[in-house]
Amino acid sequence: MNTKHLITMNYPASWWRSLWREALPSGNGRIGAAVYGGVHEETILLNHEDLWWGGETLQLPDVSDRLPEVRSLLNEGQAPEAEKLLPDALKEQGYRPKLDSPLPLGDFKIFMPLRQAFRSYKRTLQMETGEVSVGWTDGDTRYERRLFVSRTEDAVVVEIRKWGPQSIDARLRMQLHDKRDFRKPGIVFPDSEEMTCTGDMIYYAAQNTDGSDFGVVARVISQGGQTGAGQDGLTVKAADSILIIIKLFAHGDRSNEWRRLDEELKGLSSCYETLLSNHVIEHGRLFRGMEFDLAADGRELSNEELLLQAYQGETPDALMEKMWAYGRYLLISSSRADGQPCHLYGLWCGDYDAVWAFHMVNENLQMIYWQALSGNMTELLLAVFNYMERLMEDFRVNARQLYGCRGIFIPAPSVPGSGLLKHTSAHIVHWTGGAGWVSQHYYDYYLHTGDLDFLRDRALPFMREAAMFYEDFLTLGEDGYWMSSPSNSPENTPGNYWKGPGMSMGTTMNATMDFAIAKELLTHLIEGAQIAGMYTQDIPTWRNMLDHIPPYQISEDGAVREWMHPFYEDNDHHRHESHVYPVFPGTEVTRESDPALFQAFVKSIEKRLGLGLKEQSGWSLAHMANNYARMGQGDSALECLETLSRSCVMNNLITLHNDWRGMGIGVDMDWAPVQIDANMGWTSAIQEMLLFSIPGELHILPALPTRWKKGKAGPLLSRGSVECTLEWDVSEGRLDIMLRSTRGSKQTDLIFPDAAVGFKDSYLNFNSKLRHITISENPLHLYVILRS
Repeated sequence: MNTKHLITMNYPASWWRSLWREALPSGNGRIGAAVYGGVHEETILLNHEDLWWGGETLQLPDVSDRLPEVRSLLNEGQAPEAEKLLPDALKEQGYRPKLDSPLPLGDFKIFMPLRQAFRSYKRTLQMETGEVSVGWTDGDTRYERRLFVSRTEDAVVVEIRKWGPQSIDARLRMQLHDKRDFRKPGIVFPDSEEMTCTGDMIYYAAQNTDGSDFGVVARVISQGGQTGAGQDGLTVKAADSILIIIKLFAHGDRSNEWRRLDEELKGLSSCYETLLSNHVIEHGRLFRGMEFDLAADGRELSNEELLLQAYQGETPDALMEKMWAYGRYLLISSSRADGQPCHLYGLWCGDYDAVWAFHMVNENLQMIYWQALSGNMTELLLAVFNYMERLMEDFRVNARQLYGCRGIFIPAPSVPGSGLLKHTSAHIVHWTGGAGWVSQHYYDYYLHTGDLDFLRDRALPFMREAAMFYEDFLTLGEDGYWMSSPSNSPENTPGNYWKGPGMSMGTTMNATMDFAIAKELLTHLIEGAQIAGMYTQDIPTWRNMLDHIPPYQISEDGAVREWMHPFYEDNDHHRHESHVYPVFPGTEVTRESDPALFQAFVKSIEKRLGLGLKEQSGWSLAHMANNYARMGQGDSALECLETLSRSCVMNNLITLHNDWRGMGIGVDMDWAPVQIDANMGWTSAIQEMLLFSIPGELHILPALPTRWKKGKAGPLLSRGSVECTLEWDVSEGRLDIMLRSTRGSKQTDLIFPDAAVGFKDSYLNFNSKLRHITISENPLHLYVILRS
């Protein structure tokens, strides 16, 4: 067994009154199963990507006539007064919508008697296959339950097996998820709950608040035992093994859905290994698309043991490997090309009123998918593009009704079914960068894949609509540069308005991020339009707009200012790092393109972590690690991940928004919401340490931490459609590189790490920057000598 990709725990889920948080997850991108690990009473929490509830969609009023007043107040220095205008105007017209929340579909329960007290307990997750197992010994018999969610059959598959003289007895039932899992009183739970057991089948349904049914059909196949149906579920006696196959539905009439799923189950194999092998081909194709290996010791250790080492100050390499793989695994398991995007809980939400369980495009959705392109999982990003394109008309309504603009306005939070603004806090209403930031992913997809059809048919049309909003929204100031008003630097408050944690006044003018996004969007649009031969009539307009974007401003201490307006002072007591966008996640400013400006961005990040440790979160530490990696500071990036491991990582390695134990790292809250974006951000940060690319340039090992003396990784996919596989050993003084183009021959520059001093057995003359190297679809091998 490959222990590098094995997560091991020596006790069950134990978070009091929220056991689902410490469950082990499995998923196929559409349905998720979270296994608690109880011996006598097992709970498998089930989720479906299309099952949401509690939202309210209203017609968005037209408040665009209030925009001149907002801008006038801001120009007069009355930001607090301006902040209220648009949100209050919406409320005055009765606009009080509500965002939907994921609805846990239910709990599949397995009750098994204990003859003696259990011993030799273990639960594991094998990330290569998506299998979760729970094992224990009862007397002289070893029992194991194992589960996976089939990517090919769209079903949850469970097997109970044993080794020893005792048989398997079990009672199986389906029920609503634990009704104690909520934060606020007043929850109206789904009703019309019904479970029927007939022969070897379990039929279950309940009714959502919209009147639609949801539920499951489960088929139970026992070997050597007897099956009986009753009101409390389906019982199996004296079996040698039990196979359970569960199909889910999120909407519809229960009778019709039960018949449909019953027919689907009849067509499936009744062999666990056959079902698993079909699934593993598809799951493994994605999971094994890249590897990361530090030749770490201690891979066989449990999560608990590895985290205890991390708490002593140095996160073991084995945990680094597992966390990289876990972020990859979670994205694969909660995302697929034809499904919904992964949100902050993935497919494993166990709260009826989960905090921030939506698609948040002022940071979090992007972080979840940062790893996908360089990690050779490009198809997973299609879920994001499909989601955005389904909601385009709502995004146009937002732009028109809020700001009187053409184009699209994507609100920071959204959920499936409606793209209308549903969160009317000022920092959401006044943040206009959502469509532009999402555009980065569209263009990056093209840069990594070279897919010209995608560029023409999807990327450029979306980006053009994002640019149309800026054409109407931005206004020229007296200095001849654009003004962005109102503006918000995501969720931050300027220093001269900040009164300490817990308060917010984020309505401003000219947030640096606004112009960074607009500049990137327009630059990519011009470049892409020229490549595709589209929108050529718009290129002069976009070039003119670029000419009027103000230059970045530097503060007295040498850092880039977060607001490009004298009314607003910097505030580094904050988790977001939005003003550093041109360095990461953007690529506008690099050490080579503008060394002085690059260093000013570095200064900005150093100030943020130095002054704002108490204001960080799990995801912000992951973002900080990505920033440091992009800035070539591998040891600092590693330190951010180590800090994250000691503050916001649970025992099942799922990340949280914040620490909850008074440890002094991160924001204080009365709750610690699950947020798996930090898991994905961890994976992205490691990939950023290994390779940075822009079209025509590959930076090899740009931020390798000093501790990582030996390792291998790849293939990483670059902008420019080049796969890069790396293997290094500092003690042997070698770095082996394999480069392969995925789309024809091309020329690129190679930038080597500072430790590189020459080539071994190569016709090339060594230089730290090799220019115009031809890379084709035939692999090119380079053997680099490292200074040991």
